[in-house]
Formats: sequence, C-alpha cells, structure tokens
Amino acid sequence: MFLSHPPQVIQPNYYTVNFLPRSPLKPPLCSVALNNLSISSGAGAKISNNQLIQSLCKEGKLKQALRVLSQESSPSQQTYELLILCCGHRSSLSDGLRVHRHILDNGSDQDPFLATKLIGMYSDLGSVDYARKVFDKTRKRTIYVWNALFRALTLAGHGEEVLGLYWKMNRIGVESDRFTYTYVLKACVASECTADHLTKGKEIHAHLTRRGYNSHVYIMTTLVDMYARFGCVDYASYVFNGMPVRNVVSWSAMIACYAKNGKAFEALRTFREMMTETKDSSPNSVTMVSVLQACASLAALEQGRLIHGYILRRGLDSILPVISALVTMYGRCGKLDVGQRVFDRMHDRDVVSWNSLISSYGVHGYGRKAIQIFEEMLANGASPTPVTFVSVLGACSHEGLVEEGKRLFESMWRDHGIKPQVEHYACMVDLLGRANRLDEAAKMVQDMRTEPGPKVWGSLLGSCRIHGNVELAERASRRLFALEPKNAGNYVLLADIYAEAQMWDEVKRVKKLLEHRGLQKLPGRCWMEVRRKMYSFVSMDEFNPLMEQIHAFLVKLAEDMKEKGYIPQTKGVLYELETEEKERIVLGHSEKLALAFGLINTSKGEPIRITKNLRLCEDCHLFTKFISKFMEKEILVRDVNRFHRFKNGVCSCGDYW
Repeated sequence: MFLSHPPQVIQPNYYTVNFLPRSPLKPPLCSVALNNLSISSGAGAKISNNQLIQSLCKEGKLKQALRVLSQESSPSQQTYELLILCCGHRSSLSDGLRVHRHILDNGSDQDPFLATKLIGMYSDLGSVDYARKVFDKTRKRTIYVWNALFRALTLAGHGEEVLGLYWKMNRIGVESDRFTYTYVLKACVASECTADHLTKGKEIHAHLTRRGYNSHVYIMTTLVDMYARFGCVDYASYVFNGMPVRNVVSWSAMIACYAKNGKAFEALRTFREMMTETKDSSPNSVTMVSVLQACASLAALEQGRLIHGYILRRGLDSILPVISALVTMYGRCGKLDVGQRVFDRMHDRDVVSWNSLISSYGVHGYGRKAIQIFEEMLANGASPTPVTFVSVLGACSHEGLVEEGKRLFESMWRDHGIKPQVEHYACMVDLLGRANRLDEAAKMVQDMRTEPGPKVWGSLLGSCRIHGNVELAERASRRLFALEPKNAGNYVLLADIYAEAQMWDEVKRVKKLLEHRGLQKLPGRCWMEVRRKMYSFVSMDEFNPLMEQIHAFLVKLAEDMKEKGYIPQTKGVLYELETEEKERIVLGHSEKLALAFGLINTSKGEPIRITKNLRLCEDCHLFTKFISKFMEKEILVRDVNRFHRFKNGVCSCGDYW
C-alpha cells in the first residue's frame, strides 16, 4: 500500500497529453476525409500523416489515428509516443497491442524511449506480464526503462521481484536516480511487510544516503511512509525530523504514521506543528483523514469538532474519505446521533461510508442496528467488502447475536463471493466464545483449512478468560506462545485464568516464563479530554503531579461506594496478597485515575469520556456503574473491544463484554 496522496512526479522525456475539446472560436487545424484520405490544413498546405496522427491522438480520436497509421510507412518517435499514451488513456489493450505490433514490424522495438512508454502503457492497462516482456526483449536498458518496470511491478504488488531486479541493476552498474529510489522503497511494502523486506528497506536507505539523495523531499517522504508501514515509528520520525524541506505530503505521511501506529497524541501534536510552520500549503483531505483517525482513537470530541469546522471552511466536506472518517470519529467519541446525521447528509456513499456507520453501531454494541444498516447497504446496491463483514460480525459478537452472525458468515461466499479470511474466523470464534459456546468455537478453529493464526487463537483464549475454561485456555496459549513468543499479553491472559481458578503455582510458572523471556505486561493507560486538552493516565502512576490529589479523592470515593454496596473485585490480581493490598492495587487502575480526574474537572451534567488501551476489568466496570448512579454522572468508556455507556448504575453492554 502506498501513500494515499503520492507526489506527482514526471520523468524526463515524459509527455503529458490532455484531451481537450477544440475551441469553436478557432478554425480547425486540419480537415480529414478518411474515405479518400484527402488531408489539408487550414492554410491549404499539405500536412504529413505523422502530424495528422499526432493531432488525432491529442483530440482523443484513437480509432481514426490508427486508420491513418496503417497508411504511414515511417511513423516518428513522437507519433508512436502519442499513440501509446492515447491507448493508455482510452484503456484499450487491444489497440495498445496493435500499436506495439506496428512498432515491432517497423523495427523500432529497441528504442529505449518507446520501450519505456510501452511498459508504462501495459502497466496502466493492468497487463504487467506484457510490460515484463517488453523489458526482457529490450537490449539497451536505460535507467528510464528500469524505472518504468519498477513502477509497473510495484503497482501490481510484485515487490519481491522489484527488489531482485534492483540488486541486479546495481551489479551491472546502472546508476539509480530519484525515481528509482521512490519505486524500490514502495516495493518494500508492495506485498507482505516482512522482516526481510524491512532489512532491504534499510539497505536502500543507506544506499540513497551515500548517494546524497537524503535531502530530496519525495524520496524522504516515501521513506517515512515505508517505515510507517512496518510500524517503525522511531525510524520514520528520525527521517522526518531530518528533512530540510517538507511539503504537505511529508507532513501527512508523518501524521498518518502516528495515527495508524497507536500514537494519536503525537499525530495531533504534529498536526498542530504543521499548522504553525507551513504557510505556503494547507492540509489536504489525506491529512484530515489521519487527524480525524487520531481524534477517534482518543475519543477527543472537542478536537474532532474543531477539525470538522476546519473541513467545512476549507470545502473538504464533499470528499468521501473525509466524510467517512467524520462518521467514524463521532461514533468513536460516543456521538452516534451526530455520526448518523453526517452520514444521512452525504450525497454520495461508497462502501467505506457504509462500513464506517456499521462499525460505529457495532462498537457501541448495537448489533441489530448494524445488521439493519448492512441490509440497507445491500438494498442501495453497494457490494460488501471483507471489511464490511468484519464490522457486522463484530457487531453481532458484542450483542450476542449468534444465529444472526452464523447466517451472515455463511452468506459471505454463498451470496457475495467473499472467501472468509482469518479476521472473519476470529470474529466467529469471538462470537461463539462470548456466548459460552466454546465447543463450537474450538471446532470452528479445528475445521479451518488454513493456519488459524494469532487472531483466531487470541479470540479463543479471550473467551476462555471470560468463562474460566482452563483446559481450552492451555491449548490456545500453547499455540499462541509458538506463534507470538514475544507477545506478553498472551502470558498475562493465561495467568489471569489461572489466578481466577486459584491455581497459584501455575500463575508463578507463567510469571517466571515472562521474566525468562524478558517480557513485560503492557501497562494500562487511559486518555481523556477536558476543555480541549488531552490528559493521559497510567496505572499506579507515581510521577503524575496530580496523583496525590487524585488518589486521596479515589480513596474517599471507594469508601463512599462501599457504604452503598460496592464490593471490590480483586480476583484478577496475580499475587497472593492480603485483601486490603489487592484493593489498593485495583484502586490504582488507570481508568479509575481518569474517572477521578474527570469528576474533579468537569461540570455538573457534563459527560466524562475515557479511552483505554486494554479491556475494561471487572472491578473498574462495577466501580464506574456505582459512580454513575450515586454521582449522577454519564460516563463513556471505550476499551480495546467496545464502548461502555454508564448511566444511572447501568452499562450499555448489559455486563456482556
């Protein structure tokens, strides 16, 4: 996958053709009577077939140009170039093959310039095999010929082949140019983002630095994007910070890197820097999509509203990806009604727009509503994608709609020709597992024709955590430890299951395994927005200057809630400790810290919105229900799985999460 808005680059010797209607105020340059091939200019002088073909190509009259071509024995290089470009613009492979045959018959097939054009044409027409044949038969390969093939193969997703050819090109001494580096860096992420591809990307980075290309804005922007696709945020940031010149695409690439790699704070900070530092260029639609994604990740509603206003002022509210991102942002910030209104006002909708709305209702646990929207989408003629089914199956899981989910899963291939992927099986295992149909979930995993992978086994382990199935949890964890030996979350989840079953020897064994492998549990972290400013809270955070005040307030709250019936749930504490010490630990959870801060800093009637990076624990869920009732406060918490809306002592999840 490449940048959503890549820089426009035109190689030397490339020609751009615009098909514009001839102005009625000017006399025609030529008149053509193809029946008898009478050709004359406006001034009465004769013009050549080459000139006529070129004129017809510029006017988009490809068929007429080809008829004249059959009468021309010596077409010029420019004539062939315009014919090739015209075939590409008209998306006509058959005509492109006809022009190619003419070039072969005319003996011009070894012209590197025309070979470059032919490769580009076949790429644009989706015929990369023909492009490769042109390259293979071209004896004199200039850097432009190499670049044309690199571009064609990269666009077709053949990144491995590009990298192999790139090293071959280096061995024979062909010097790379700026286009070469752009294409080969994109090739590193054109197919699978493997560790080997990352290593090759780093080697290319070193190579272009030695060649002095590390100040070129397009190459550096592509490098930022490459590192972002591998999740190497520090590398991407290092490249970005070292750029002497940045354009809107560079800024957008860095913001997207942060937004898509779990660093929404940094994405918003970089956006503010962009608005402050750039005077000649304004954020574009690609920038706004990434910024809205960051707002959605943090449930930063006020920030999102400001961005919405900017989008309206800039006239970006007619661009589908931007509006779809707005729908998602409002949904993830707990404003489903506003997201629905944004969707309803869209003049045009694509499948991404429908997916955004389905996902929004799903994450709130409104499975039946998500299914209704899915059916509306089909009735409106939109074809579902694999992402659509991930959203709607996830929605079924959150509301426990087992039979509806099974029906949708079966319809994927039968009605829509979509082969279920690992993500869809993971949704089904989660759906069955949450509903305590663990035997069915295990059988689905067993019957899969491909390797289930971490997502499927992770869904099964999570279900075992909910229902305390130790035997099945051990089976799932063995596979996960083999597939993801460095994922500490899997070890912690198994330890939680053992702790709940009072199997303390097994808890110690898993903890020793964590220590032996040098792994640490991901700390719980929460975010919340107060008066358009974002705050972050970490479990047992001793460095927060507000901690003393927050902790004192929390202790008083806990005492008050205990008097009203609250009993701390400490079974998830992985230590054999006294009850009082366990209660102290759960009281320091990040969501309680954020909740206390919100109660201190929000006015009466103002909802509290909290985002958490992990699953909401049983004690925090119970504590928040009590607070919502006795403090008369609406509290919205979005954990890693879904939205929880607490009001009057009741959670929207119905204690099913």
